[in-house]
Amino acid sequence: MNKKIVLSLLLLCIGLGTSAEILKPVKWIFSNKQISDTEYKLILTANIDANWHLYSQFIGENGPVPTSFKFTPSANYTLIGKVDESPVPHKVSEKAFEMEVSYFEKQAVFTQKIKLKSKSAKINGTLRFMACDDSQCLPPENVEFSFDIKPVAIAEGNNNITAAMVPTTDTVKNDSAKKSVVAANPLKIDSQASPSKSADKTGKKSLWTIFLLGLLGGFAAFLMPCIFPMAPLTVSFFTKKEVSKRKGIINALIYGLSIIGIYVILGLLITIFFGADALNVLSTNGIFNFFFFLLLVVFSFSFLGAFELVLPSSWVNKMDSKSDKGGLAGLFFMAATLALVSFSCTGPIVGTLLVQAASMGQLLGPAVGMFGFALALAIPFVLFAMFPAWLKAMPKSGGWLNSVKVILGFLELAFSFKFLSNVDLAYHWNWFDREIFLSLWIVISALMGFYLLGKLKLPNDSEVKHISIIRLTLAIVTFSFTMYMIPGLWGAPLKSISAFLPPMSTQDFVMSANTQIVNNNNSGKHKYGDIFHAPLGLDVFYDYNEGVAYAKKINKPVFIDFTGHACVNCRKMESAVWTDKEVLSYLSNDFVVIQLYVDDKTDLEVSEQKTSLYSGKQITTIGNKWSDLQASRFNANSQPFYVLLDSQEKLLVQPQGAEYDAQLFAQYLKSGLNAFKK
Repeated sequence: MNKKIVLSLLLLCIGLGTSAEILKPVKWIFSNKQISDTEYKLILTANIDANWHLYSQFIGENGPVPTSFKFTPSANYTLIGKVDESPVPHKVSEKAFEMEVSYFEKQAVFTQKIKLKSKSAKINGTLRFMACDDSQCLPPENVEFSFDIKPVAIAEGNNNITAAMVPTTDTVKNDSAKKSVVAANPLKIDSQASPSKSADKTGKKSLWTIFLLGLLGGFAAFLMPCIFPMAPLTVSFFTKKEVSKRKGIINALIYGLSIIGIYVILGLLITIFFGADALNVLSTNGIFNFFFFLLLVVFSFSFLGAFELVLPSSWVNKMDSKSDKGGLAGLFFMAATLALVSFSCTGPIVGTLLVQAASMGQLLGPAVGMFGFALALAIPFVLFAMFPAWLKAMPKSGGWLNSVKVILGFLELAFSFKFLSNVDLAYHWNWFDREIFLSLWIVISALMGFYLLGKLKLPNDSEVKHISIIRLTLAIVTFSFTMYMIPGLWGAPLKSISAFLPPMSTQDFVMSANTQIVNNNNSGKHKYGDIFHAPLGLDVFYDYNEGVAYAKKINKPVFIDFTGHACVNCRKMESAVWTDKEVLSYLSNDFVVIQLYVDDKTDLEVSEQKTSLYSGKQITTIGNKWSDLQASRFNANSQPFYVLLDSQEKLLVQPQGAEYDAQLFAQYLKSGLNAFKK
């Protein structure tokens, strides 16, 4: 029984790690409608994804979980009747329950009338529901809701209506505030706008990127001096004579699954402790970016040989002693021992991967990254156990293993400066410009090339008597990359790495031969124009109200770019897509461009600082202001995020995220322009 439990837990961890999507088929909208001076109608609307259904309130015993509502009793109001539901639900005979059940598809609207007994009332409660499709049902889920009712004198035909869109997995503590901000929303757009398919696609691409980075990190970790020499010894345990080949392969598989389970659990813990919103905040927070920079520098120095990161020996000894028990538990603790013993080599790789996953702000990023890492780490052990003869083809251990560590150290050191650049941009220090960033990368790349040629020796290195073909090839690639970056010091766009570089606006000197700059700033001085710099010489506004006012004045559509200093995809869009001739023409001639930096740390004027009606948080910086605008009005918090409005602030087309195909992005702009002309 214990063996089955352990194996089930491992498979559960792996299943969680491989999942790139959390199912949220039902989204709730809470609103209220004043129908007299003292009576209100509370409206709870469920928007249901295609192919899913939500059960009615009226389900017989022993059937599926019905939708139900509980209102917290209060002396400030009374309920009038019971909760009504519409439209008429579908009724079908459910064989699984041997009864007729009622359910809703697409949308269900539940209403409850109340009567106020005081000047105002805060109505709290909890709803419970269950969602199913043709092949699966999700566990019953509870959602808290809150209505802040304040009566107003109403004229005939006038209603006081507020609404907020709430994912079913959220606990709605600030629901009344969210409703108020939508009611006060000056934008004449659908406040329930959900993130576009393009934004979803970008999120999935990010998860695939994290997985692939984890996979590469895992294969690199296997070549570390802490792990590679252990492979023959470990595999011999699974292929010893007293164990059948079949049993040895099964043990190796369990060992590999244990490795995967251990690292995926680590990634899941990061997700559980921080969550999606916190990870997105980390990705744009100046303090954490600076911490990430220091952390990666420490990791890189460790790989370069300055010191060695080790865990307490007592941990290793304890795990090693438990690995002697045998059975499934023994194999699991063998894998745990490998993870602890190899920490000095894998720790920096795992740490860097988790930092990168956190900086992307994806909920499952850490778990997906750890799954890719552990999968690549486990595969060689399993394959060598299945095919022991392959061990003979493995290269012998030697100084080349330390060289792998050193090369990764150079790469981590270069990568760390991206996080320092994020901090410099967010706080407008203006001392880590594009030229300085490129100079550091050029020097690091050149040093790595000399190291590969054996001209630079670091601690723990063996003497290089001759240069292998692999080292020579890597040296050629490294020096070629070094030469490629040098023109960037004079303004070359360097599109292949532009996503990692500070924006071109921080470049002190740009050769006039760069034809991708339009320089059409003809609308005068802009608010915040002294701290932000427009990409490609575009005429850009950095304040929403100012930009919209100018669009109304000249009767042009608005292009809003929710961006960030730490947003890699934003820089990639500006350098690789906005520079396209057709796209640049649209942006420079047909739209009023507004760039809103959601991670900027510049303090707002005291008169502009306030408490967000949407989140209840303090709005004290420029970044806070625009982040709150994006979340409250467009129900999105990822960057880049593009919105096209007409001069009267009406949504022209559905907002979208990054689109690296310049032709498709041009079509998106054209569709908004056509809608504006109509």
